[in-house]
Amino acid sequence: MTVFLTRPERIGNGIPLAVKDLFDTAGLRTTYGSALFDDHVPGRTAEAVGRLEAAGYSNVGKTNLHEFAYGVSSHNPHFGAVENPLDPGRTAGGSSSGSAAAVAAGLAEAALAPGFERAELGSLAELVVGVAWLEHAEPLVRARLEAAAELFPHRRAVAFPLPEGIGKVFMREVAESHRGLFPEQADAYGENVRAKLERCVAVTDAELGEGRSRLEEYRERAAAALSGIDLLIAPTLAFVAPPAVEDDREIRDAVIRFTYPFNALGWPALALPCGPAEGGLPASVQLVAPAGEDARVLAAGALLEAGLRRQGTWVSG
Repeated sequence: MTVFLTRPERIGNGIPLAVKDLFDTAGLRTTYGSALFDDHVPGRTAEAVGRLEAAGYSNVGKTNLHEFAYGVSSHNPHFGAVENPLDPGRTAGGSSSGSAAAVAAGLAEAALAPGFERAELGSLAELVVGVAWLEHAEPLVRARLEAAAELFPHRRAVAFPLPEGIGKVFMREVAESHRGLFPEQADAYGENVRAKLERCVAVTDAELGEGRSRLEEYRERAAAALSGIDLLIAPTLAFVAPPAVEDDREIRDAVIRFTYPFNALGWPALALPCGPAEGGLPASVQLVAPAGEDARVLAAGALLEAGLRRQGTWVSG
């Protein structure tokens, strides 16, 4: 199982933390999952990592990822594939596949925690929650999601919209982030990411403008759908971890269907395992709130985890 790329010389006595190899670590190689940065050793540590170290975490190693974090599979043509520790024949997700595998395999207690505290929340009864998209889930995944939702006394179904026509905005952002590297050094990219970037650099200004208009419309529709609701419950995936593939373009749309909307909106979302589903693998429930309500999501997640443990359906790995 390819998880760790490099290890620091000193681990220390703090809480074991696995750091995705997208985050700079001073004096320790940081590749961003790319052959272009195979020998890159940054002089400064990323703020997110520094905050965690100051809070008592110790970096036990850098973890593998999809090349430049642009993909949803565990396959990296430069540094190898990450195996799912629960089932090596299935994907470990992405782009943070190594981080997920490290935590699931017990190699670390965490892989990047947030830099703020949870809000004060006495019980799940204090929240009004909306439930969306369960009808799209596989039968056993849906059953686990429904059981998780039942732990919230004040819940109701909501017709939360899925985005349409906004992808060009993200694609232009990707193209801009690779300016100076692509296409000048295209041969150093793996085929999977290179093919995606070729599409990104081809996005026109007109397509970008249309995408931005669609995104603004989506923000308005999403806000209206969540009016009067504190928290949204939805599937993280409609299915359990799919079989591992070398080219994530085969599964990308299905994998990001219920997570991409909140990335686009900039809303905080938390995924929790909520019990065994198809094949005995864990289903995952997603808790979401509007922008700026990260603390509420974390507080609700902690209470939901406790409720699932009492229910006997919690899956920790």
